[in-house]
Order: sequence, then C-alpha cells, then structure tokens
Amino acid sequence: MSNIAKAFQSGKAFIAFITCGDPDLETTAKAVRAMAEAGADLIELGIPFSDPTAEGPVIQAANVRALRAGTTTEKIFSLVRDLRRDVAVPMVFMTYANVVYSYGAEAFLSTCAKIGIDGLILPDIPYEERAEFQPLCARYDLDLVPLVAPTSADRIARIAREASGFVYIVSSLGVTGVRQSITTDIGAMVHLIRENTALPCAVGFGISTPEQARDMAALADGAIVGSAIVKLMAEHGREAAPYVADYVRRMKDGVRQAD
Repeated sequence: MSNIAKAFQSGKAFIAFITCGDPDLETTAKAVRAMAEAGADLIELGIPFSDPTAEGPVIQAANVRALRAGTTTEKIFSLVRDLRRDVAVPMVFMTYANVVYSYGAEAFLSTCAKIGIDGLILPDIPYEERAEFQPLCARYDLDLVPLVAPTSADRIARIAREASGFVYIVSSLGVTGVRQSITTDIGAMVHLIRENTALPCAVGFGISTPEQARDMAALADGAIVGSAIVKLMAEHGREAAPYVADYVRRMKDGVRQAD
C-alpha cells in the first residue's frame, strides 16, 4: 500500500493544500506543521508557477507573492527535508509540468523520493500524456495522482484503472476557488471510479465550509481544500498558522461527520 493510501485508512480524509513561499517559506513550514497537528490526513504542497492555468485568483495571487519572495523549487526541497524531521503525514507536490521539465524530470522526481514526497499532482497533464511521467514516477515509487472532471465522461473509467495513490475528483468546471454550492453529480462520478479501481477518491475545487466537506466526503472518501486555506494565509501573513490550524480542525470535524 502506498503512503498516500494510508491517509484514507482511518476513515474519511481531509486533504489540505498550501502554496509554498506565501508569504515566505518559514511561514509555510509553520502552517504545514499546524495543519498536520490539527488533523490534515494529507497535505498538498503547491510549487509556485508563473502561469498556473488551473488556479483561480486567490491561488494565482499566492503564486505571484511566492515567486516575488524568491521561492524556488530548490528551496522548497529544503523545506520538505526540514518538515520531514517531524511531520509524518503523507505529502504530495501539486504543480505544473514546466516546473518539472525546467528542473529536469528525473532529477526532480528522484529528489522527491529522497526527501519524503509521496506523490505528484500535475493538473495541466491530461490522461493521454501521463506516459511522459508515469514510468519515472513508478521508478521512484511516487504516485502520479490523476484528476477527473465532470467533462472526463467516458475517460473516467480508463483514468481510474491506471490511477495511483488516489483519484482527485474536480467538483466543478473552471478554476479553483470557493463556491457557494456544488451541483455536479459527484455520486455518479464516484460510482464509475469505484467500478474501476479500489483506490480512494477525494473531491476538490470549491469546498470551503465544514458542511460542504461533510457532504462531499459522504459521497467520496475525502475532501480537498485549497483556496480557503490560501486565503487565510493572505489575510494573516506571517501570523497565519493558528488561524489555519483552527480552520483545518473545523474542516476535519466536518469530514468526520461523513464517516
């Protein structure tokens, strides 16, 4: 069993995303530790990129701030090395293909394995282009987590069959961001995924309240939240960690209600 799959072993999982380096890497480290202590089952570390096409304005702005602060892939690798001294929860990188290409795919993935990263999410790599990364990820025992969207339709079954780690269900069309309601038939997508893989699936994009997290986790195996956490980082800056911890605690409580 992969380390990522273990995040779902104790019930419904709460997955938290943060943009590394916003406002600085020291604050990121404090926030990650706070999220882990508050009950996050898996943490997605966003490596900032200048053109994050899947992101809404909140995370786009965080990417800009992080890059202006001098955040680099190398510095984020050092951050993870430090975090792994005391943070045991699974962690994955969420970033874009150009970040991996510019570093060198093999060097990037081999370093991920050495420092304790468990997987990779690349939202701009469609299912048909997974072959560019899948063999290297397998070589270094990293899960390449796929995304399925409401538009994936007949591709959902194929994506699920070749998935590793977990299946990331995109709840809504468009970019990341807080939404008032989620109207996609998540249940139908989950049913199709479960017909084709025993891996867990979690829902992201648009979830911001404990009630939404509970409702999505009731349909799937977990809920993913990014923009709401990144917004707290923007609002509170270097003092954000306790606010993020409180939020994660409340969201985890919401997810637990779905068990």
